[in-house]
Amino acid sequence: MMNLHGYKTLVFDCDGVLLDSNVIKTEAFHAIALRYGVQAADSLVNYHVANGGVSRYRKFEYLLGDILGSTFAPRHVQQLAEEYGGLVYERLMRCAVAPGLESLRQQLSEAAWMVVSGGAEAELRMVFSQRGLASLFDAGIHGSPATKDEILARLSADGTLASPAIFLGDSRYDHQAATRAGLAFVFVYGWTEFTQWRAYCDGHRVPAVRALQDFLSTGGSTLSRSTMAESVIPGST
Repeated sequence: MMNLHGYKTLVFDCDGVLLDSNVIKTEAFHAIALRYGVQAADSLVNYHVANGGVSRYRKFEYLLGDILGSTFAPRHVQQLAEEYGGLVYERLMRCAVAPGLESLRQQLSEAAWMVVSGGAEAELRMVFSQRGLASLFDAGIHGSPATKDEILARLSADGTLASPAIFLGDSRYDHQAATRAGLAFVFVYGWTEFTQWRAYCDGHRVPAVRALQDFLSTGGSTLSRSTMAESVIPGST
């Protein structure tokens, strides 16, 4: 059995795990790129969905350099990222928060909680503060422009991320970054945009739950991997 009470640190992705915000960001990427044409916008959205958890800065670099084939300066990426931030901010203030989050925090009061996201760090901290969520994450709210790999490495080195630790995410990159950092991982699929999550989890023997509130019914525990494959993944949407 994988028991969340056994972990000193819980690491949460934001979009699709803590907030129902994946579609907000997908629509914003499309809107920003549409000035370059429908094909460019669609290509950026495809890249964004295929690379969930990667920062907006890298995605706009991909738009300008790989999709459009243009030469660009860092300020061009920054301008697009700031415009994108303006589009998503108000909707992040209104989107759904994961049900049961505060109850889970009370149940797991002995663990340190942190957010490690591909979202802009300053934006995340403002949204979480204004929505009354920041106090849940005593180990901090961390985001781009640093990558998740860089954030996890830094927090491990300075002792903020104590082991054993577990990452709760909704993308392939979340799992890969957690694995590289030596963290356990659970896939949270209820709001994910990763359409191949089921095959990925099966292939990599990754346990999966629909939502964070699913941990409440088992006293902070997930099912074992074998039971998870039989009881949680089949019949999901």
